[in-house]
Amino acid sequence: MMSVAVGRARTQRRGAPRARLVEIQRARLLSAALGAVDELGYSRTTVAHVTSRARVSRRTFYELFANREECLLAALESVVGQLRDELRVLSLDALPWRERVRTGLWAILSFFDREPLLARVCVVQALRGGPRVLESRERVLAELAGVIDAGYEERARVTECPPLTAEGLVGATFTVVYARLLRAEKEPLTSVFGELMGMIVLPYLGPAAARREQDRPAPVLSSALDGTDGESSGIGGTRGDDVLAGLPMRLTYRTARVLETIGERSGVSNRQAGELAGVTDQGQISKLLARLERLGLIENTGVGHAKGERNAWTLTRTGTQVAQSIRAHSPAHEGAKS
Repeated sequence: MMSVAVGRARTQRRGAPRARLVEIQRARLLSAALGAVDELGYSRTTVAHVTSRARVSRRTFYELFANREECLLAALESVVGQLRDELRVLSLDALPWRERVRTGLWAILSFFDREPLLARVCVVQALRGGPRVLESRERVLAELAGVIDAGYEERARVTECPPLTAEGLVGATFTVVYARLLRAEKEPLTSVFGELMGMIVLPYLGPAAARREQDRPAPVLSSALDGTDGESSGIGGTRGDDVLAGLPMRLTYRTARVLETIGERSGVSNRQAGELAGVTDQGQISKLLARLERLGLIENTGVGHAKGERNAWTLTRTGTQVAQSIRAHSPAHEGAKS
């Protein structure tokens, strides 16, 4: 019974970095897809462009996605999901209609200003996407129209607004944003916030309310949402915090397992690192450790072969960052954050 339990624990232990590796590879592919689409355009982006940017093999790509369209759709939906998370923090449902629209619109425009690459892909390139991308876009626009259509809650005018009013307002707002992104204007999108709000409230609350909207101060968001912390949180890699991006390597399961092993058991020898990571061939583990050392991810703090003593491997600062990135992408870690 004891040996069975030990074997099960060892299997679970080895499965953890594999699951983390899958999450990292998927995230890198999504990030690469967004970057490729922004640079090359939707129609010209190929699987080869995505895998080359992500430093992930085609075989791994097709293990995660059925085709290019599925990957690009997942990349777009990941951005929409990130934006939804930011809006959820604002508890918009608890606000009156006009404040709900004001706060939500400001948050969306601020997000696009903070993440220009993601804005261009979602607003400009999405229009050139395939059927599934266009269907996803239409669902998002319909959801936004539903929020605006609730303007009857505060409607002061006697005239009834037709059902298409909200759809027209959403379409007009996206057209304004699209044009500015396409022209790469230097003015932030938030500079047209007041005018957009005036346009939105006009059919529901009348000209006086529309004029007042143009002069009202912008909503105040937390620093985590309005970008005042000086950092970007986008999936698109706009912050430049992908520690693997500059390394001439692919992150394989075996590499991830060795790095995690050295991180957990600093000072391990070649043999110990191989046994704990499940690499039984001593020639293979020696070559892998030597390569990781050349890349600056691990260092040998022991006397080494020069005096016939064993090596003692520890993570460097960069190696620690990579190992932390692997742990951060584990399903358990993501669940803890949510």
